[in-house]
Amino acid sequence: MMLRKIVSLIISLMIIITGLILIDYTLPFMSEYLGYDLHGNGAFGLTFATMILLLPGFFLFSWLALVLAPFITTCIFNYAEKITSSLSKVPTSDILVMTLGIGIGLILANLIGGPLSRLPIIGPYIPILLSLVLAIVGAKLALRKHNDIVSFFNRIPARKAIKGEEAAELLEGPLADRLYSSNKLLDTSVIIDGRVMDIMAAGFLDGQLVVPNFVLKELQTLSDSSDNLKRAKGRRGLDLVHDLQLSYKNNVVVVDNDFEDLDGVDEKLVRLAKQSKADIITNDYNLNKVAGIQGIKVLNINELANAIKPVVVSGEEMTVYLVKEGKEQNQGVAYLDDGTMIVVENGRGHIGSMMNIVVTSVLQTSAGRMIFAKAKEEN
Repeated sequence: MMLRKIVSLIISLMIIITGLILIDYTLPFMSEYLGYDLHGNGAFGLTFATMILLLPGFFLFSWLALVLAPFITTCIFNYAEKITSSLSKVPTSDILVMTLGIGIGLILANLIGGPLSRLPIIGPYIPILLSLVLAIVGAKLALRKHNDIVSFFNRIPARKAIKGEEAAELLEGPLADRLYSSNKLLDTSVIIDGRVMDIMAAGFLDGQLVVPNFVLKELQTLSDSSDNLKRAKGRRGLDLVHDLQLSYKNNVVVVDNDFEDLDGVDEKLVRLAKQSKADIITNDYNLNKVAGIQGIKVLNINELANAIKPVVVSGEEMTVYLVKEGKEQNQGVAYLDDGTMIVVENGRGHIGSMMNIVVTSVLQTSAGRMIFAKAKEEN
């Protein structure tokens, strides 16, 4: 409330001062019309006649200030609230990076626009135009290069790839047999998924987690995408690599090994895994199959998630809540707490209610598990 009163007072003073200035500007015209010099030699250049003319103007603009100041103050605070609500949904790092981009854009505009402002006619307008354009360009460019800027200021070790002889030492020769015997290459899908962080925290992964530089480049490409979903995935993946480095700096390494003769990231991962005798952690079904065919050990997090789900066997009885119809006639669908789908024969009539069922079969695939059941026969 105090801030609102201060802003209202400032606006009132601005209205009154503006009014007095306007009246002062009209004095020469009134002097010419009245044939009397209103700018006399009185105190502060004001004559008695001038003060008589200024007093009504002062009261008039004071009244306008009294009427308009609350309205203008309310509009300003409402607009500020909308801006605040919008900015509160934007990540703090994005705001800081955007502010940095705007600042650099304004500095460049000042440096370029200074000499050009001396040009005739259009000179004074050039700095204004350049400031507007370069501020927008700076903000957009800073947001696109968000991760590069953040990594530069934070000096994130994850972005410092192991190069040259050090990388060769890690990935080739006898040291590789010892160092990489239980090391894991992370692909793009598993980094974006994020569950590898929890598995690492639980202590189920030994050795080092290796992030190839070409995987980071793919994440960077996603984070720079114009598509909101892809950009969010890319940034989430880069953030995960950052968090892994901070939490397990001795167990996470980035290598810059690349294969220019290959285009796909999956192909590069397979070759790097074969050369370094490393395992691959992935959620990609196709990469899982291709790597397995070539004799590379693959750890699929989806398969791990399925493996630790509670075991359900044929003949087991349970009570489930049917939520929707199945694809086939008279089928009903329910879900376990872990998300496993249960297809119940003749369960359509029980949708929206609890039902006692008996498991008839379980279908297990790398993509998930599906349980088939039927209604329990009442004795």
